[in-house]
Amino acid sequence: MTTRVPMTAVGAAKLRQRLQELKNVDRPRVIAAIAEARGHGDLSENAEYHAAREQQSFIEGRIAELEHKLSQAHIIDVTQLTPSDKVVFGATVCLADEDSGEELRYQIVGEDEADIKAGRISINSPIARALIGKHEGDRIEVQTPNGVKAYEVVEVVYQ
Repeated sequence: MTTRVPMTAVGAAKLRQRLQELKNVDRPRVIAAIAEARGHGDLSENAEYHAAREQQSFIEGRIAELEHKLSQAHIIDVTQLTPSDKVVFGATVCLADEDSGEELRYQIVGEDEADIKAGRISINSPIARALIGKHEGDRIEVQTPNGVKAYEVVEVVYQ
């Protein structure tokens, strides 16, 4: 049985774009490099040929990986969700650190979309797991490497 993997519509579009780039730009470029390297003669000692074949193998593997991820994706368009104060996949959550008062803003996204510097955290991260199902005003505690951190859910936005 295959499990569906949640992914935002924006994340799925980026994966599709990368897949098309691999198929339409990278793959033909490598095929041309292999053909050119073949023209240089003896393949057993042709470093250019071996490097191009290795790159082709990597590209084909990446294409297969992206196709598989997209086929397993359960795409959720955050803009189509009914806005509420409840934290769900795709929501952007503003948190207040109860110790420092610092405010943090995270969007809960799929694993392949996560980028902490851009404020996107994986649905599988401890903080996202603690947030799912909570409402504005709720308090959560998350085990971190530096101990337990407490946060208050200040705002939930669907954008």
